[in-house]
Amino acid sequence: MSKEQTGPAAGSTNKFERQDTATLPNSNIINILPLRSNCVYTSGYCEENVWKMCEDVASRLPSELQHCYVVFVSNKARTIPLWRQRAGETEDKLVIYDYHAMLLYMPPGERCVVYDLDSELPFPTHFHKYVTETFRTDQVLDPDYFRYFRVVPAAQYLQNFASDRRHWRKADNTWLKAPPPYPLISTSACSHNMDQYVDMDQTKGPGQVLNLTQIVKRFYQQST
Repeated sequence: MSKEQTGPAAGSTNKFERQDTATLPNSNIINILPLRSNCVYTSGYCEENVWKMCEDVASRLPSELQHCYVVFVSNKARTIPLWRQRAGETEDKLVIYDYHAMLLYMPPGERCVVYDLDSELPFPTHFHKYVTETFRTDQVLDPDYFRYFRVVPAAQYLQNFASDRRHWRKADNTWLKAPPPYPLISTSACSHNMDQYVDMDQTKGPGQVLNLTQIVKRFYQQST
């Protein structure tokens, strides 16, 4: 993503803890990812950071991967406002990205949580709090800034996503943004398909494309 100018918690219970500071209230969610500081992270490569999170879950807690979803956020104009982002330079940490990606985890009977390594919110954060503080509402925005969401099952994303990182290369083949230190993510059949995930055309591409209202209806539920 680009910005326009303007280990499991300690203890034997394996209950979910808000990993940076405190226990998340009213939750029995197990701990599927390490501390934020222990996750693989490269600034500007949110799509790969999320892929690495999926890889980690598949390796350590494979049965939980079925409850995880990768969500890409973008729109036709490639101008999406997000608040509470660490890259933000205003008091409310507003940025305008061309796209962004995050991981959602929603086990049966539990409230959904969001893992976003670029957010200043806790890692993870309950879905409703994350949406309220990160996306706010589309109602006061120009349509060019409306956010759309491509929701892809994490197992499918882990198996099929590929990127040759061309979006961060200059014409002379040097880097606009330093790449991750590990090899390119590819499949036996494909070296680059990232555009399919960023494109918000509802008639094609992996997963399902939703607007802000629709994704809230799908993933927000009160705790039981």
